[in-house]
Amino acid sequence: MAETILQVKHLSKSFGTNVVLRDIDFTVTKGDVISIIGASGSGKSTLLRCINLLETPTSGEILYHGTNVADRKVSAAQYRSHVGMVFQSFNLFNNMTVLENCMVGQVQVLKKKKEEAKEAAMYYLQKVGMAPYINAKPRQISGGQKQRVAIARALAMEPEVLLFDEPTSALDPEMVGEVLNVMQTLAQEGMTMLVVTHEMAFARDVSNRVVYMNQGVICEDGSPEQIFTEPRRQETRDFLARFRNT
Repeated sequence: MAETILQVKHLSKSFGTNVVLRDIDFTVTKGDVISIIGASGSGKSTLLRCINLLETPTSGEILYHGTNVADRKVSAAQYRSHVGMVFQSFNLFNNMTVLENCMVGQVQVLKKKKEEAKEAAMYYLQKVGMAPYINAKPRQISGGQKQRVAIARALAMEPEVLLFDEPTSALDPEMVGEVLNVMQTLAQEGMTMLVVTHEMAFARDVSNRVVYMNQGVICEDGSPEQIFTEPRRQETRDFLARFRNT
């Protein structure tokens, strides 16, 4: 049996009277590549933000190796060094170079020495094809390049799980492929990943699990083959009908 890393139990999230997530149960095991699909507003990004403690759940538990990280005693920064996140808007520090962006978290959170942080940053920047740009500032590189730097920055923290929140949605179409290629390589190398995505081909071809969300609940959770060829629910069929040409 694969090791359980994350367990989400009875998770709900409301913003005022607006209920965004309702009683979510969800388990992530080591090596899982889980694509979370669904229409805009179905709660996908909020689920990821709750898992990363960027949002505080209204109720329920998020267990990381059995410890409830939604408990206020848990250090969010320390937890996030194990469960990293890549955002659709990159969230790079504009006043820092590419290299500095990939070093700062290691030095401040992991308390690494600068030489050690630089070595790790260079390794991961090379891995995503961004080593030639280490002295560039974010404004000097393309969207696809920024996202690859953001992935390298997350990897440099050596997380156990990586969360991707629509990592290609802010990119021009010709740049989407370069980011998906990096993600596919990570998946093949055994990285545990949760990916909120509208890229159905990625969900179908790279994931080992696909979760379909609608109106704040998980409607279906299964293998890509089952979800894409024999969805059990009518709303899943209706959603996927829009993507039949991909």
